[in-house]
Amino acid sequence: MNNRNFKIDESLVRRLVADQFPQWKDLDVQPVALSGWDNRTFHLGEEMLVRMPSAPEYAFQVEKEHRWLPKLAPQLPLPIPVPLAMGSPAFDYPWKWSIYRWLEGEPAASARIEDLSKFAASLAQFLIALQGIDPTGGPLPGPDNFYRGGDLKAYDAETRQALTILKDKIDADAARGAWESALATTWSRPPVWVHGDVSAGNLLVQEGRLSAVIDFGQLAVGDPACDLSIAWTMFTGESREVFRSMLALDAGTWARGRAWTLWKALIIAAGLKGSNAVEGAQCWRIIDEVLADPDY
Repeated sequence: MNNRNFKIDESLVRRLVADQFPQWKDLDVQPVALSGWDNRTFHLGEEMLVRMPSAPEYAFQVEKEHRWLPKLAPQLPLPIPVPLAMGSPAFDYPWKWSIYRWLEGEPAASARIEDLSKFAASLAQFLIALQGIDPTGGPLPGPDNFYRGGDLKAYDAETRQALTILKDKIDADAARGAWESALATTWSRPPVWVHGDVSAGNLLVQEGRLSAVIDFGQLAVGDPACDLSIAWTMFTGESREVFRSMLALDAGTWARGRAWTLWKALIIAAGLKGSNAVEGAQCWRIIDEVLADPDY
């Protein structure tokens, strides 16, 4: 955030809630332990949360989620966020913000998962249902959602730059081959709903099982390949095969999913994107996982 004159903290959230939603002004406000990068998240009492976009490129997500999540939710097999209220800019905070119902669960990134293959099957069933929902009028991929659901070519220059930087640290020829093979494929079927950020941090777990899917800020209708990255970032062996076998997608789509995964890991490894310590440590493992899976 450049030259911002506000701090996203409990004090700001309390002021905004008291000013715009006085019915909730006496509820306690506390930061969520794992708040995320795109938004700062706070508990509001015991049954709600407040999400505050942290930069202008994330602000558009608020209205999109309020419009589309209530329409998608009844058609999905797992809970997704429930928007309760949309706040307005105030007190030097410049963007709209949201209040949601709190969803119980621990992010899969840190939770104990009882059976990873069953978890993969549950996620595949969720994505099948999401892709089956009528996409008419849905938001299109573009800079506002970082081209998730769109064309890989948007990141071609960045990927090639990363490959040049990493040429002595990875098998750059194999990575370039995977990238170029994916670029040669296209999604030729009608567009489908795309979550846009299917990652372990956005999957909630209760009693060892997938219990909810959150953070639909990059939602779009388009090519579902970007939603396949979890196959390499979280699943391995049997769980990856279960996930793949349940999704009726062609080889080209899996090749693009592999390329989406590779792009993200490459730019983190090359230092072209800010990352947290976990992402920085995992990017090398993910590159190895992708390049060891040439048949996709």
